[in-house]
Formats: sequence, structure tokens, C-alpha cells
Amino acid sequence: MDNRQAIGSWLSGPRAAMEDAGADFGYRGERLGLPKEGPGSIARPGRRLGALAVDWGLCLLIAYGLLTHGYNQATSNWALLIFFVLSVLTVGTVGFTPGKRLFGLRVLALETGTVNPLRALLRSVLLCLAIPALIWDRDGRGLHDRLAGTVEVRI
Repeated sequence: MDNRQAIGSWLSGPRAAMEDAGADFGYRGERLGLPKEGPGSIARPGRRLGALAVDWGLCLLIAYGLLTHGYNQATSNWALLIFFVLSVLTVGTVGFTPGKRLFGLRVLALETGTVNPLRALLRSVLLCLAIPALIWDRDGRGLHDRLAGTVEVRI
């Protein structure tokens, strides 16, 4: 292996380096029994971040307009509380937030398919802590999804 290959494998990450060495990880969601593409497949990070941005913007707008009447530190705190309530209520009942629906995503429980309110509560608490959402497994599920037993899929 020359230096260009070594640097290229370092830049593309450990998964790509292992795949180049012959390891077969399969596609995201294969271990969970989900399809590779199309409806029911694992949601990609871009869609997930877009949905999060829409939900956060909506919560900021509500906090700014209805609660704090201006942008300051209290606005962000209220927005986080509104985001938490929005996430628990909408994911726990219909399976998606307004942003997730806009981007064609849905949260499902692995065993039953529907997310009960307790799972939605646990998932939302961990999501609001932010750190569990930044730790992903090889299927693309965040730690908040793993601990709650949920998965975010395309509709």
C-alpha cells in the first residue's frame, strides 16, 4: 500500500478501509430486517437533520412570538421545552413531528411498529440531551433510538 492509499483510507473512515480490506457490513438496516432503499428503509442523515432544523425553527418561532416577545437566552430555553413537548406528543401519538412528516420520515418501535408514549418520552429526553443523538451505530441509529428501541425510517 502506498502513501496515497493510506491517506485515502484515513480520510474515508474506518468503515471504508475495512470494506476495502474485504469486510462485508451489509447495508444500513439489514440487521434490523429493513429494506435497503425506499419506504421502510433507514432514514439518511440529511433528511433527519433537515427535519430537526424545521422542528427547531418551529419551536423557536413559537417561543419567540408567544412566550418571550423577543430573542434572548430565555427564547432558547423555552424553545427546548416546546421541542420536548412537541416530540413527546407527536411521536408518541402519530409517529412523526411536523418536520419529520415534511421530510417523509417516521419513528417506529422495532417490536410493535408503533411508538407508545413512554418510548417517545425516553427518546425525547435523550434527544434533548443531544449527546446520545450524536453517537450512531453502523445502522445509522442514534443512541437515543437504540435505548428507546426505535428506528427512524422513510415513509
